[in-house]
Amino acid sequence: MTDTLNAVHSWVQTVTSTMAAAPGQMAQAATSGDFDTVLASITAALNPAAAGTSPAGTAATAAGSGAASGTGSSVVATAEKYLGVPYQWGGTSPSGFDCSGLVQYVYGQLGVSLPRTSEEQATVGTAVPSLADARPGDLVFFAGSDGTASAPGHVGIYLGNGQMIDAPYTGADVRIDPVGDPVAIRRVLPGGSSATLTAAGPGAGTGSAATAGVPSSLAPLFLNAAAQYGLPVGLLTAVAQHESNFETNAVSSAGAEGLMQIMPGTAAGLGVDPFDPAQAIDGAAQLLSGYLQQFGSVPLALAAYDAGPGAVQQYGGIPPYAETQNYVSAIMAKLGATSA
Repeated sequence: MTDTLNAVHSWVQTVTSTMAAAPGQMAQAATSGDFDTVLASITAALNPAAAGTSPAGTAATAAGSGAASGTGSSVVATAEKYLGVPYQWGGTSPSGFDCSGLVQYVYGQLGVSLPRTSEEQATVGTAVPSLADARPGDLVFFAGSDGTASAPGHVGIYLGNGQMIDAPYTGADVRIDPVGDPVAIRRVLPGGSSATLTAAGPGAGTGSAATAGVPSSLAPLFLNAAAQYGLPVGLLTAVAQHESNFETNAVSSAGAEGLMQIMPGTAAGLGVDPFDPAQAIDGAAQLLSGYLQQFGSVPLALAAYDAGPGAVQQYGGIPPYAETQNYVSAIMAKLGATSA
């Protein structure tokens, strides 16, 4: 009986937080047309039986050890949509998250109900013995300033390659951080897969995840560069997929080289070898990060990457070049966002 009551309580929390977040999500969706994601999350919360999380079913689902419709990669893709959302103590919606609120919300989007606090979340699912055994989507826990090893005060979502997404503290945003030394690791999705990173990310911050598969040999390089330069990993992977389809030795008719199709002069200025995947991704991340800071939007950063920052400045926006306009539209489409 206690387990069932806990399951019902968790479900009510999920419905409450989902409905509270709905107006803000609908307003965001109005700019991109992506209403399906918002409606799907509301439907999943109101009809948990359809998502396999009915509180009248097994209490194991609410405890995180039952059947789940998501995978580790879908957890990561969903979490990356909220990169840049501000930390808010007690926050449980895209208007502001604390660490456990982010985790609960992300899993809720996939139809999995989790308890509210990091201390409670550290009891769900199954234990993972070490970071070497962790998979993307696993929960990583830390003692934190207000917790202990047995009752953690902080939680993040593992990305792989020693990185996690978390809502760290007041004054910071949801971001990618090094994992460090977690005091506990829990697997909520028993069948979660970590074989291939998908080109997932928010792009402009509101769109759906891109779907292009990233070669496993390149995934850690994208994750590292994204973390180092504060970029959504999906932005980097979408550019690479569009530029070269992940071909590390590609050369364009215009002379752009390597995985990220960097012109030789630009590569020299960055001090990178465009045919070295790690250096190419690092160079592209440098460029995109700088353009985002300079122009303040993903479409304009992409336009600068394709046509050069001078052209964006000259025209006060995306230049009227068919190639550049098609380039921006194509990559924004991969990110599930609009280039407007």
